[in-house]
Amino acid sequence: MSKLEPKLRAMTLPVVEACGVSLYDLMLVKEGAQWYFRIFIDKEEGVTIEDCERVSRAMSDRLDEADPIPQQYLLEVSSPGLDRLLRLPEHFKNAIGEAVEVHLFSPVEKQKHWEGVLEETTESTITLAFEDAPSRVFEKEKISSVRVIPDLDW
Repeated sequence: MSKLEPKLRAMTLPVVEACGVSLYDLMLVKEGAQWYFRIFIDKEEGVTIEDCERVSRAMSDRLDEADPIPQQYLLEVSSPGLDRLLRLPEHFKNAIGEAVEVHLFSPVEKQKHWEGVLEETTESTITLAFEDAPSRVFEKEKISSVRVIPDLDW
């Protein structure tokens, strides 16, 4: 998480809510030589392109006024997607009971990639349940990413 994210979150939240959607997450990240300010929005009935466009325009104006990001960047607004990334405590709490994939920085039992059902979460750990093995606790500091595995049985 960048040092600017709390300030950007405080600036972004009221703008997003005024646009009729909720703020799922945001990130300021550098990929190659380019910086990206990514805003992920959500709403009960699903995010539309029009929602993304409305938030993008409103945030562009707000960012031009406040100019909180010192370097050049691209603004991206989207939904978190079916395979949404879990980063914040509320993300983990809301995903309990869902299938997730966990990527670790270092292997555990020769595996860096684990898939299971998110059974429990604490401030510092998550617990995955497996169909044919005992549950396993992972320390969040050893996890590089956690994503929901979409249930595509429509």
